[in-house]
Amino acid sequence: MTLSKSIFQGGTNFPGKIALKLDKNILKTIANNYEVILITGTNGKTTTTSMIYSIVKDSKRPVITNNTGANMYTGIVACFISNYSFKKSTEKKIAVIEVDEANLKFVTQYITPKVITITNLFRDQMDRYGEVYTTLKKILVGIEKVPESTLVLNGDESLFGNLNLTNDVIYYGFGTKVNENKIVDINADAKFCTICKSPYSYNFITYNHLGDFYCPVCGYKRPELTYFVDKVIDLNTSGSSVNINNKEYYINQPGTYNIYNALCAYSVAKVLETSDNVIEHSLKTVASSFGRQETLNIDGTEVKIILVKNPAGYDEAVNTINLDKRTINLSLLLNDNYADGKDVSWIWDVNFERLTSLDVNKVMISGIRLYDMAIRLKVAGFSSDSFLLCTDEEALLKEIKSCNGEIVYVLATYTAMINLRKFLHTKGYINKIW
Repeated sequence: MTLSKSIFQGGTNFPGKIALKLDKNILKTIANNYEVILITGTNGKTTTTSMIYSIVKDSKRPVITNNTGANMYTGIVACFISNYSFKKSTEKKIAVIEVDEANLKFVTQYITPKVITITNLFRDQMDRYGEVYTTLKKILVGIEKVPESTLVLNGDESLFGNLNLTNDVIYYGFGTKVNENKIVDINADAKFCTICKSPYSYNFITYNHLGDFYCPVCGYKRPELTYFVDKVIDLNTSGSSVNINNKEYYINQPGTYNIYNALCAYSVAKVLETSDNVIEHSLKTVASSFGRQETLNIDGTEVKIILVKNPAGYDEAVNTINLDKRTINLSLLLNDNYADGKDVSWIWDVNFERLTSLDVNKVMISGIRLYDMAIRLKVAGFSSDSFLLCTDEEALLKEIKSCNGEIVYVLATYTAMINLRKFLHTKGYINKIW
């Protein structure tokens, strides 16, 4: 184990694979002295995990996390191995663990978490997960193994209100609107009642299919919220000020989706009996996770990297960029590797049209499927004459360095983001890959 820790640092599943070859039940042993918090769902897992970890750490409790993004079963085992000590200790520690939706069932076979939280469910990697209802079934298989675990669920997610589970459930969500929208988009995900299959109506929509939903036919509606945003004070490209349960908090990450992430972290923190002052400080100071609204300085140019992997998350990134009234530059990277999803047709469900009204200087396009992205942007209304097609990271970096304007927004799918960060690390612009 010591050798594994020293050789395979950061973002790897290898030590977990080796350990499981030696003992398939090893997770039960190495996680025995932890109160475990599991975070799953489609969007926001990594950021929410980082927020919860920061809150627990700021509360001076011993805590570990898999902050490298290794959220498959072997990666989670590797995380516990890297923090394992042969010295016996009676001190109860906390493990804040991000887990892939399809891998939850493997973890709960050996661990009974104190809390399982689910952020949301959107179409994502359709070739791997299928529709959102299939993803939910994968998650429920894992939850059904641990009826003693407390569930902290997004109440604005219509798929989570009628689960027929024996677990204690706490719901969080928005108690106030963030816009005037009440009509769900044609491309939104879970639009139909889980009981009678009729279309939902909404008192308000936050984004995609999330919001204060109800079925006008059978009466099924959003469950009662324990923790909620009751006022949105300010939204900008740096962060958000909101009231949660009548107390003001500043969230050091922009966008409605990050308000949800912070609200989820807040709710888990309350289950852990954390003080409001600690939560307030953590949400105000928590740093961006790698590739999630991560800001870099490249030779004096501000560059913000935003991971985008499905229509719901991409639209929220677009909405956040729309708050920026400066002259901006856009860099869009699209890959179709296994971790991205082989089918890239989902880009046609993204509202790129909203970006055409901004003061955009350069449009740089890269990635394996750069031509697919170029066609989508041309249809959205961008002039193809302004496109800069960058076939590799070196060409992209050259264009970024020569950008005018005040910021470059890099919107990248998962493997494109990872490859770009590795490249920028070799150039000295990023200190740590993971």
